[in-house]
Formats: sequence, structure tokens, C-alpha cells
Amino acid sequence: MKIICIGMNYAAHNKELHNTLITKEPIIFMKADTSLLKEGKPFYIPDFSSDVQYETEIVVKINRLGKNIARRFAHRYFNEITIGIDMTARDLQRKFREAGLPWELCKSFDNSAVTGDFIPLESLNEDINHLSFHLDINGETVQEGNTSDMLFKVDEIIEYASKFVTLKMGDLIYTGTPAGVGCVKINDRLQGYIGEKKLLDFYVK
Repeated sequence: MKIICIGMNYAAHNKELHNTLITKEPIIFMKADTSLLKEGKPFYIPDFSSDVQYETEIVVKINRLGKNIARRFAHRYFNEITIGIDMTARDLQRKFREAGLPWELCKSFDNSAVTGDFIPLESLNEDINHLSFHLDINGETVQEGNTSDMLFKVDEIIEYASKFVTLKMGDLIYTGTPAGVGCVKINDRLQGYIGEKKLLDFYVK
């Protein structure tokens, strides 16, 4: 099982992190399978970071084997989605970037890919490209987004990623985060929603 993540896929988020790079193709990085955290289990802040931040994202689950998938057929390769959190050790990311080094360790550490409950896309009665989602922390909404603002849509991401790696059943794609990222702290309760459906609920320890 692979966890494929898309970076810099919302212009407003790129601006808040002072990223000025304009890309014509999706930016892809991977998370290790040990980064997966599901079923509402708590997230424990690692001792190697003092600035772990949440990045709320729509996550799609691949449901069939595919390679070099044409965009017009990409919708056939997923039928379940959820909301997830890409936990990021932001202090490590800054350190690695400043040194011009790879920064997988700030993204791919254990339990850094939090996922909610997957549901059939058809149950939402909404187009995948017009989904609203948000994250609440301790009952207050801290981040909101809509997939209509994605720079690269899900079908484009699947087409592009499958040029390089074979997509397999069960693979997950984190599609990028909108503006509004922030730091988590011990005892925070994070609840994620697609529309009004709560699919994610866990505590930080």
C-alpha cells in the first residue's frame, strides 16, 4: 500500500507558506505505510519536533490496478473518499529546505497520515471537484476548503502519478491542503468533515 501526497495544490496555502513556485505538473511526495493512522486512534506528538502542523485534505482510495491511466478513465479507479490530515513537522521541513535536502522525514514519520472513515463518493451526491470540507479543533473551525480550488484535480493527479508508479488497490492519494494550516498541541480534539458528514475524530496526545 502506497500513500501518495500532492504538495502545493491550493494557491492560497502556497501563499501562506511563502511558496512562489508555479508548477505545470503536480508535486508528488510519498509517505511510508507506517505513517497511516486510522480508526480514531490518538496522534502522539513526536519528540523530534516542536512544531507539528495539521494539513487537512481530501483522500481518495484506489480500487483497481492501473498504469498510465488516461485522464478520461481516471474516475474508474476510485469510488471511496474521506478526509485526512497530513501531519507535518514544520520545523524540520524548514531546516531541510534551507539546506537543500530532501524532506521526507518531516512528512513520512510514523502516524503522520491520519485518515477518517471512507465512504462511497456517490453517497455525497456531489461532484468530486466541488466538495467542501473543514477541520474543527476543540469545536472551532480552523481550516476550510473546496476541491474546486485545487490546482490539479483528482483525475489529473491519477493520470500523472500513474505514469511513474503503478497504482494498486488500497493505495491512498492525499490531494493537498488549502490555507489555514496550524500547530497541534496535546489534548487537542480534531474533527474532520466533508460537507456536514463527520468522518474524522481523534485526540492529540
